[in-house]
Amino acid sequence: QVQLVESGGGLVQPGGSLRLSCAASESILNYYLLGWYRQAPGKERERAATLTSRGTVMYADSVRGRFTISRDNAKGTVFLQMNSLKPEDTAVYYCKARPTVWGAEYWGQGTQVTVSS
Repeated sequence: QVQLVESGGGLVQPGGSLRLSCAASESILNYYLLGWYRQAPGKERERAATLTSRGTVMYADSVRGRFTISRDNAKGTVFLQMNSLKPEDTAVYYCKARPTVWGAEYWGQGTQVTVSS
């Protein structure tokens, strides 16, 4: 069972930046997919950014150009750098990992991001 622990959320003013981290309980070196998803109040969970072991990166249209997903295999951590934050980015952000193409998915507990003046 893979454990994922997110950190780095908080309250930030519009235009500000945050860096989210997701630490895995084991090596992520060969993980097929790592991603960040978010869920705003009253809305469905949506993908923000994903990164595959083949180097394929995908971003939601709403965050492209502002968010950057990356991974540090040595630390077993995936990051989400969020710049130029907007109030509509307010949500609980979840980390997801899928170690193999057809295997199970694992989720973190989520970290709250609030963008408000």
